Amino acid sequence: MDVFNIVFIVTKLIFIVINSYPVLYSFRRCPYAMRARLAIATAQISVELREIELSNKPNALLLASPKGTVPVLQLHNGDIIDESLNIMLWALQQNDHEHWLETGGIKQAEQLIQWNDGEFKYYLDRYKYSDRYPERSELEYRQQGELFLAELERRLNQQSFLGGHHFALADAAILPFVRQFSVVDTVWFKESPYPALQQWLNQFLSSHRFDKIMTKYPPWKPDDQLQLFGQAQDPPKSKADA
Repeated sequence: MDVFNIVFIVTKLIFIVINSYPVLYSFRRCPYAMRARLAIATAQISVELREIELSNKPNALLLASPKGTVPVLQLHNGDIIDESLNIMLWALQQNDHEHWLETGGIKQAEQLIQWNDGEFKYYLDRYKYSDRYPERSELEYRQQGELFLAELERRLNQQSFLGGHHFALADAAILPFVRQFSVVDTVWFKESPYPALQQWLNQFLSSHRFDKIMTKYPPWKPDDQLQLFGQAQDPPKSKADA
């Protein structure tokens, strides 16, 4: 057994002994972390929230998940979930009182989420940082991303939410990414031919659901007091901003 595995096992055992809540490593503006927080808050599960700085990742995060991306959820038994959709599903399997997993077809929701996480995210990153990807213009990257927006618009013209008539898994998983797309060029987005999409996004941005997950917290340090998120969340420290 190598040194890394020994350190990992010892760290896991220490975690089990000293932690009363699952630990969520998060970054406030990351769309993957946002959707994980949405599911945890909706499931009314209390977790210890550890806000991180991407430029200064704590050793505890890297020991839990060496790839160092967020979100990462460390469970009571020390097990790690380091994919945002899996964190969402774990939370909803504990408590799905809003029926996120029952609205519409779960397979259709998964197909939309796969499109979002794959092709749409690919073009979103290049649209947002087009100067880093000079192979195509910002306009071309946006037009490729619009193929997904057009599909969402089509669905939202037929129903209030992506999965049917109430907010559910697909909405929570995709909205943070559409939000990110919308702020690259806010003037264009407001004038874009997607009124149903705009209404869907604006309704989310003005909701208590969004405010709750966008509370600002200082970066976590090992000697910090416990910061709970979810059911036993402390009152917001500051209002959410865009």
